[in-house]
Amino acid sequence: MRILHTADWHLGQRFHYQSRHEENVLVLDWLLETIQQADIDLLVVAGDVFDIGNPPNQARQLYYSFLGKLALSACKHVVITGGNHDSPSMLDAPGDLLRQLNIHIVGSAPAHPEEQIIELKNSDGSLQGVVAAVPFLRDRDIRTAVPGEAYATRVESIQEGIRAHYEALAVLVQPYKQLGVPIIATGHLYAKGATAGDHQDNIYLGDRENLKAEDFPDCFDYIALGHLHRAQMVGNCRQVRYSGSLLPLSFSEINDPKSVTLVDFSNTPQYPEIRLLPTPVFRRLRTVTGTFEEVKVALLDLNASWSGYLHDWVDVFLATGENRSGIQSALQELAADLNLELLKIRLNIQQRSLEQETEDHRQLDDFTPLEVFRKKCESIGLTPPDVSELETTFAELLTWMEEQQEEARAQ
Repeated sequence: MRILHTADWHLGQRFHYQSRHEENVLVLDWLLETIQQADIDLLVVAGDVFDIGNPPNQARQLYYSFLGKLALSACKHVVITGGNHDSPSMLDAPGDLLRQLNIHIVGSAPAHPEEQIIELKNSDGSLQGVVAAVPFLRDRDIRTAVPGEAYATRVESIQEGIRAHYEALAVLVQPYKQLGVPIIATGHLYAKGATAGDHQDNIYLGDRENLKAEDFPDCFDYIALGHLHRAQMVGNCRQVRYSGSLLPLSFSEINDPKSVTLVDFSNTPQYPEIRLLPTPVFRRLRTVTGTFEEVKVALLDLNASWSGYLHDWVDVFLATGENRSGIQSALQELAADLNLELLKIRLNIQQRSLEQETEDHRQLDDFTPLEVFRKKCESIGLTPPDVSELETTFAELLTWMEEQQEEARAQ
């Protein structure tokens, strides 16, 4: 069996108010072509199909169009799990229909764990593989809140709840081990030993790392993870991997090569061959720093090396002490005749550090809700451990609000 592991599509993302639709069309067309050329049996999407819980119609249409084309391909099975950005009810809604096309959707943890065990069968009914499809596990899925519970106890309870969830699924897949078929698990979390980008905080309370690679039961032959946008294995466990995102989702990811992960069990059922298939660059994201003249030269160089797909998107950091009047309009006028768009132009004063100016010129959209909350705490002089306790309460409120919005959408 040959598996293609991917995650974190974030369809419908607005990148500094710009639509990513053109890029998403191109990358999903490439993904479909790759699936056909590589003779893939199973496509796994480990969460964050969409960027927001209520994605625009254009993003939904692209998603269903891709699944429709995929159903006509040689790919026999598809397993899609929900991420923390996804609406479980929206993903699950067409589940019964899509299952008839061998497309299995697990938007949220079901009440009965056995519903997460998906048997992959050939056209003759023989078992080809098994997937323990684990979506992003919400707080309510893994623990019972206790009034007055200490912060450290809450953190430990969450981590233990995640471990217990995988251990329960490990018990359910044990009967398949003697059959010699690949057993795969999915997950959408932050595993210890992995490296994240600048704005990818933990999606649970407590430490950034939710599980160690060795915490996953060893009955799973491959664990397909989502949430972190950088393709990587976790620690020294080659079978525990993040596929990373299909596209760079922020300027902080521009140096991370994007790819999907091919997992081939054809020759070694319990020790698969694993390799990365690079994703083409359809639009370059670039950060340019320097004086006005240096920036002009850098923009002209970018234009000269343009690949011919979509226009580059550029973040300009102008480190200059010269007269700033008219600089922004002059750069925009220059860019109008080039194959690039200036999404951000940040002005600096030479005497101030780049790190400080980068922070000062971040816009509200550049911050996560938790980052905004932390800055508010800093502004009124709060320090640990008080901040940690408040962050716990704030995170719980965010989760509650998301659940209320989710229930409202489902009605």
